[in-house]
Amino acid sequence: MALYLLYETASGYSLFLAHGLDEIGQNTEAVRSSITDMNRFGKVVQLTAFHPFESALDALNQCNSVSEGLMTDELRNFLELNLPKVKEGKKPKFSLGVSEPKIGSHIFEVTKIPCQSNEFVLELLRGVRLHFDRFIKDLKVCDFPSNNFPGDLEKAQLGLGHSYSRAKVKFNVNRVDNMVIQAIFLLDTLDKDINSFSMRVRFVMSLHAEWYSWHFPELVKIVNDNFLYARVVKLIEDKSKLSDDIIPALTDILGDEDKAKEIVEAGKASMGQDLSAVDLINVQMFAQKVMNLSEYRKKLYEYLVTKMNDIAPNLASLIGEVVGARLISHAGSLTNLAKCPSSTLQILGAEKALFRALKTRGNTPKYGLIFHSSFIGRASARNKGRMARYLANKCSIASRIDCFAESNTTVFGEKLREQVEERLDFYDKGVAPRKNIDVMKAAIESTQSDDMETEEASAKKSKKKKSKSAVAEDGEPMSVDNGDASEVAKSEKKKKKKDKRKLDEETQPLEKSNGVNDDVHEDGTAKKKKKKKSKDEGDDVQATSDAKKKKKKKSKVEDDE
Repeated sequence: MALYLLYETASGYSLFLAHGLDEIGQNTEAVRSSITDMNRFGKVVQLTAFHPFESALDALNQCNSVSEGLMTDELRNFLELNLPKVKEGKKPKFSLGVSEPKIGSHIFEVTKIPCQSNEFVLELLRGVRLHFDRFIKDLKVCDFPSNNFPGDLEKAQLGLGHSYSRAKVKFNVNRVDNMVIQAIFLLDTLDKDINSFSMRVRFVMSLHAEWYSWHFPELVKIVNDNFLYARVVKLIEDKSKLSDDIIPALTDILGDEDKAKEIVEAGKASMGQDLSAVDLINVQMFAQKVMNLSEYRKKLYEYLVTKMNDIAPNLASLIGEVVGARLISHAGSLTNLAKCPSSTLQILGAEKALFRALKTRGNTPKYGLIFHSSFIGRASARNKGRMARYLANKCSIASRIDCFAESNTTVFGEKLREQVEERLDFYDKGVAPRKNIDVMKAAIESTQSDDMETEEASAKKSKKKKSKSAVAEDGEPMSVDNGDASEVAKSEKKKKKKDKRKLDEETQPLEKSNGVNDDVHEDGTAKKKKKKKSKDEGDDVQATSDAKKKKKKKSKVEDDE
């Protein structure tokens, strides 16, 4: 049986024929020893056909398809032209050796060409790769170290390698989950830093003097929020300067006039110690740092919300942006989260408790990161485990939709959230929830209707653009002024009226000749026709009177003669 070898290079497809091989005595070690010698290898393997790629882009497309195990139309035509034809019902007398079993199976499915990929074929392909430049004579090759300039084969390999790597690294900017992972890590660290810094602003002592909490201790009980506390400290500075004039500014910060008045009254009767000017400057600077960090934290949260709506909109609408981002971060990526079963997703973040329970043979944890969801908190203590299991199931569905769906939509996440709400009502009140099949059908119908509306809107926009472009190309309506346009419209109306009159005049004699008067049944049409008859009779009378006048004139002329 003849053995053909398919070898893919950066410059094109090549087909080799390996003849004179004994299938029974195929020994990989013997083949390896004979590969290095071109004289021996060239007698066994010979080039039968070579198909170069048209361009670098074509080479990249062919390389991508081969790496994915797909046969392109170009490769199919190349094989069908250069290989013997496979007859139906008969066993082929040849086989094709390929490097990847996936592309071999695809070639066999489409063309029925038998393919094989084993150690023997791989060794032969290794020899082809080693001596490929000698099979094609016109190919320029770099001779190292005497020649440092790359040849044709090296250039093609380098260019294809760069473009292939670039295409593999390339990603969709709007669907990068790595940014979400970094953002949620930074958000957690910012929360810790802001809390620790705010506590330092309130309570910690410095080397020279005591901090603001010792200067104005009553302020801690009035203002609990760290960010508002820092803003109030920045505004007040020294408590001895507090007066009623500062109340409007305090109300703008706190949003409550009563609290502002309470702060002013507490400052007047405060038991705190006085601070020096240097200490106040340090407190003010530290408070400003805390304010800047808090503002940056708000911007980072807004950024996280927008990225989650782009990357995982259904998961964000189901469980929230922060919890969804923590799940993606803990899993490593959205794809890894989509691969996780719901039982694994349920205990993500509780690995230590799980292994401790397995080691001590205790109770395993019921929930991990999804405990931060509001649904678990709303469920009763008896139903928290059930709710965690159900919520993990819906989160796994939402993550898979977000990972593998082509278009971004929040319809499925909203429907899944409705199902979780119904499950809560079922646990509390006993109301039977809807079936998952019905909910998913409704979600699919709503997405299809949304797609139809977007297509119609895009079609209308394209029509408007085409009409505008056509008007701009003609140029006549664009150059006409308002007065000229009205005159043109009037002339067109007059032309239409004249055409109607001509049509009426042409149809009148036809109606008379065909006896339309006998077939008329409506009053309006009969009246119109009577008017037309009276007009015709008047015309006949005028004609007879004119004839009589002419006769009289003739008789007078004859008498005069």
